[in-house]
Amino acid sequence: MPLLLLVAGSAAVAAAGRRVPVPVPLLLVAVGLVVSYLPGVPDYTLDPHIVLPLLLPPLLYTAASDSSYLDLRAQTRPVALLSVGYVLFATFIVGCAAYLIVPGLPLTAALVLGAVVAPPDAVAATAVARRVGLPSRITTILQGESLVNDATAITAFKVALAAAVGEGATWAGGIGEFLIAAVGGVGVGLVLMVPLHWLRTHLREALLQNTLSLLIPFVAYAVAEQVYASGVLAVVVVALYLGHRAWEVDFATRLQEEAVWKMVAFVLESAVFALIGLQLPVVLKGLGEYEGVEAARYALALFLVVAVTRFVWVYPATFLPRLSARVRAREGDLSWKGPFVIGWAGMRGVVSLAIAFSIPLTVHGGAPFPERNLILFLTFTTVIGTLVVQGVSLPPLIRLLKFPAHDVQAETLAEANAQAQASRAAEQRLDDLLTDERNALPGPLADRLRTVLERRRNAVWERLGQVNPVTGETVDDTYRRLSREMISAERDVFVRLRDGRYIDDEMLRTLLRRLDLEEAAAYRETT
Repeated sequence: MPLLLLVAGSAAVAAAGRRVPVPVPLLLVAVGLVVSYLPGVPDYTLDPHIVLPLLLPPLLYTAASDSSYLDLRAQTRPVALLSVGYVLFATFIVGCAAYLIVPGLPLTAALVLGAVVAPPDAVAATAVARRVGLPSRITTILQGESLVNDATAITAFKVALAAAVGEGATWAGGIGEFLIAAVGGVGVGLVLMVPLHWLRTHLREALLQNTLSLLIPFVAYAVAEQVYASGVLAVVVVALYLGHRAWEVDFATRLQEEAVWKMVAFVLESAVFALIGLQLPVVLKGLGEYEGVEAARYALALFLVVAVTRFVWVYPATFLPRLSARVRAREGDLSWKGPFVIGWAGMRGVVSLAIAFSIPLTVHGGAPFPERNLILFLTFTTVIGTLVVQGVSLPPLIRLLKFPAHDVQAETLAEANAQAQASRAAEQRLDDLLTDERNALPGPLADRLRTVLERRRNAVWERLGQVNPVTGETVDDTYRRLSREMISAERDVFVRLRDGRYIDDEMLRTLLRRLDLEEAAAYRETT
């Protein structure tokens, strides 16, 4: 029952949040904080054995499959510097700062805290990037970083934790463990991606293909973890490959898959942000000896260290490689604005909390883990602080910096040219097929094929033309609106015939499916 209430409540808040100017993730966190103290609300404790293997894989999969492999490859250097270099740098700097800020906190435990709060969150970065309309290069870098950095942070956490509990971890051993996890995770992804894609393309039913699609992230993650490799990297590699080759799957699968994964991402993202807010009573309950003012002072200091540390890394990592003339020639001019946004967009999320809750209660020998409750509290306040302060201020900051807007005219022109080339190829293919007597069609049907092709080709060019002075619509918009009205009229007739028992429900579903496909083909998604 609590799980059903969590999912239903978070989905309702997320749906309502789309009607208000507050970013949905922040609204969910705020509501979670308030609801956590209502009478009768149970404690929702984050279980790392659920969050990491059950929530993280599908969220990573949907984010990676929607990403561009080609764009990520073009931004390999900044993505690697952030997802690996920055996470290790932040682990060390934040850990040392926590050691100096909190009296009595051992350095090994402080480094555990540093590893926990080091990685910006994939869900938070993707949610904010979608909403604020960042330039494509910045969005690609943030998404690429958030896809890979969890693997770095989890490995750094394991090394720091081994030292903290007395397992005698060394730097050499830590580097070796990181390399094994990284190379192993990528290797598992490379091994799985081709047979999984083959299976997807050879299943003949869309329902079976989409069932497989839902299983893929869990399979990739579990296989990698079984061989002590990075499940995060395995999921990302598989998702990037399958997303890059999604065109090889039939149209019915793509239509269903898009709808299914949008629903899954919506439910999981909503629940994840709500869960962050619901952790407050659990965290405060175990805070123990630390007074409110003292704990708040530590939390504020750590938040400032986390925020400043990212800028300390981002600007040198951005501009030092540009000392090379070849890099400058390849990437062109670069202002300070992009790195500033990347530096400010380091929101933390549920992965940091899940990792923190996986810290054991005791070290070897049975003694309590040093300051475990304080580490949980500081992780929670850092996550909330970055989500609220950076998440709220990021959209107005981007508007203030006045990044160049998308050139809609140029994008439409590129789309029109691509459609024109495709239409010419399709027309030539149709002419070749009609010369074969086995493909003979009555004239009206052949003309209908050409008419559909011509309509698809002309629709994009018409968006470049003038708008209707009365409605403000382009010719293409007016065509689509009228087409929708016609389809709606047909749909009403079909329903009326079903209600009058002239056709049965099975025939109604067949006819409606045909109209749905026609409507989907006629309307280009604009959101």
